[in-house]
Amino acid sequence: MTGQHDRWADLTGGQAGEEYARRFAKLAASGQDVHGEAAFCTTLLNPGARVLDAGCGTGRIAIRLAELGHHCTGVDVDASMLAVARRDAPTQEWLLGDLTRLDTLGLKPGYDLALAAGNVIPLLAPGTEPGVVRQLAAALRPGGLLVTGMGLDAAHLPLPEAPLTLPDFDGWCTRAGLVLDQRYATWSGDPYQPGCGYAVSVHVRPAM
Repeated sequence: MTGQHDRWADLTGGQAGEEYARRFAKLAASGQDVHGEAAFCTTLLNPGARVLDAGCGTGRIAIRLAELGHHCTGVDVDASMLAVARRDAPTQEWLLGDLTRLDTLGLKPGYDLALAAGNVIPLLAPGTEPGVVRQLAAALRPGGLLVTGMGLDAAHLPLPEAPLTLPDFDGWCTRAGLVLDQRYATWSGDPYQPGCGYAVSVHVRPAM
């Protein structure tokens, strides 16, 4: 997320960390798989890959990816979410920061994968989306991947309507030097069809 009156902050007031963690704990306790995003990303990665979890929230995905042997950095602007992540995985790298200013956080570039799951892109501050995509693209190594998951309608978003379309997003990626490689309707890899309410997209930064 960003610190510029983003939609996430408008929805939660920046105090959603504990509630968000409890929600996923209940889902896990009920037997639901809460690691679909991490499982999906792992199929795209070599062992010991570097992953940037942009808008990492409570760290659920980054913690699981670390358990699977990857090296993960989580960035989020919501201090309440990061407090949970730091409590649950104190040895991992968690950075409080604005995604529009990733280049000011001292990150070492060359990530194998940058992840923006959990509707990160639709919940950014209006007008900042292209800049955030550029920042994420710049963090990748040549051949690195940008993986995103986002709702495309009100049924899949905590908003009354979608603030962007897939053509919008793909255009921002193209201008950032990324190429669409794969697209699915779910983190389980179900085929994407036009009109689906959710899209999981894999864009690649072409090798030099």
